[in-house]
Amino acid sequence: MAWALVWLIVGIALMIAEVVSGDFVLIMLGVGALFGAGAEVLTGNVFVDVAVFAVASVGMLMLVRPALKRRFLAGPTHHTGIEALIGARAVVVSTVDHEAGQVKLAGDVWSARSMSEHLPPIQPGTPVTVVEISGATAVVSAEP
Repeated sequence: MAWALVWLIVGIALMIAEVVSGDFVLIMLGVGALFGAGAEVLTGNVFVDVAVFAVASVGMLMLVRPALKRRFLAGPTHHTGIEALIGARAVVVSTVDHEAGQVKLAGDVWSARSMSEHLPPIQPGTPVTVVEISGATAVVSAEP
């Protein structure tokens, strides 16, 4: 039972140390140590404890750590500039066809054109969606 206490203390100490490192290695070893403590309580054999600790730690480092790093360190995607305008709503200011027109987009008047030459012209006041930005021209599609 003394070994269970040692495994428990080591596990908790490693988890606390993870706060400083932030690399998700010590937390995996700490969880492995907690598994070792559980094995000690169930078996009472220190060799089994070490084997359980090793298997749990390696398994967590190889399977859980990469997923955690992707989840916590990737951060949110934040579009800026032109990328932020794609999918935005605009309002037609002057008739938009496949060659020319103007829309009010994000508070500014932009030159615009429709997606296809086969579509009818889009009349002023019609809400549109920006499909892409081509140079300084917004390529738009009429909203359904």
